[in-house]
Amino acid sequence: MTNATQNEVMTHPIKFEVNGEEVKLSGNTIKQYLVRGNGNVSDQETVMFMNLCKFQKLNPFLNEAYLIKFGSSPAQIIVSKEAFMKRAEGHEMYEGFEAGIIVEREGQLLEIEGAVKLEKDKLIGGWCKVYRSDRKVPIVTKIDFKEFGKNQATWKEMPMNMIRKSAVVNGLREAFPESLGAMHTEEEVSNKPAEERVIEKEIEQNANQEIIDIQAEEVLPEEGYEQEIIIPDKEQGPGF
Repeated sequence: MTNATQNEVMTHPIKFEVNGEEVKLSGNTIKQYLVRGNGNVSDQETVMFMNLCKFQKLNPFLNEAYLIKFGSSPAQIIVSKEAFMKRAEGHEMYEGFEAGIIVEREGQLLEIEGAVKLEKDKLIGGWCKVYRSDRKVPIVTKIDFKEFGKNQATWKEMPMNMIRKSAVVNGLREAFPESLGAMHTEEEVSNKPAEERVIEKEIEQNANQEIIDIQAEEVLPEEGYEQEIIIPDKEQGPGF
């Protein structure tokens, strides 16, 4: 892509229609308003997002799609569950769905519709059945909470709702791969780079449970840098 073409894409909006409404989307608008995270999206990632919105008929100004970018990790294109539902409901073969959670109760697995369980039930996963008029049996999806559950506030506060929601999204994608196959929701991806998640996991598993005081000693930095180096007190023991 030449500089002239790149500038054209970034500054001049493309136009497309979503549900009867015209959407105008430029690269600069995406970078300023439609990116979440602390990273800077590249022009290539921006163009990919623009094309997804255009060809999948998504309105990013209604939060139907947005970009997540942390540090130097690749940007993730996220689509809302509502966009999935709209796409499925607009398909001529769609005939609804059922969904719920899978729990362990007294040594048996039970599939419960909705997202409510007994206090002693152990949450195992989520399930979804999607019905199409051209199929004799529904498309059934069952997912494991251990694989999909993330160590994030929403998953901790509403684990049953989140795993059910993920099951619905996976079920709709399997039922309509031609319409939803290339799209993913925020519940399916982590908002943190892989290396950051590994570090957090190691800290959680290996962190010293004993509180240890350390002595901070200021050391002259190299020219052009300002930093403070923390040196542990030798009398604190072998914990360092």
